[in-house]
Amino acid sequence: QVQLVESGGGLVQAGGSLRLSCVASGRTLSGYAMGWFRQAPGKEREVVAACRWSGGDKLYADSVKGRFTISRDNAKNTAYLQMNSLKPEDTAVYYCAADASYGTVVTGARSRYWGQGTQVTVSS
Repeated sequence: QVQLVESGGGLVQAGGSLRLSCVASGRTLSGYAMGWFRQAPGKEREVVAACRWSGGDKLYADSVKGRFTISRDNAKNTAYLQMNSLKPEDTAVYYCAADASYGTVVTGARSRYWGQGTQVTVSS
């Protein structure tokens, strides 16, 4: 069994930055794609960014392109989401997810492993 734990969320002013981390424990995520999702109140969950085990084939939602960067350190079983130039509309609970299928992650389908989420609030 894999546990994913996110951290790094918080309150930040518009234009600021945050870096989210997602640490996996329980087993290695060797070969697993990882993704970041978010869900704002009253809205559906959406995929924000995703990448393969290699870190390649990075995908971003149009709303975050040029501002967010996904990366991972497989030696540490950790994925990151660097968020710059934050906007109030980025306010949401952010989740990381992992699945053996890159397609499952990027299409927003139900990935096998999910974290509990971390709140990001951007004030105007």
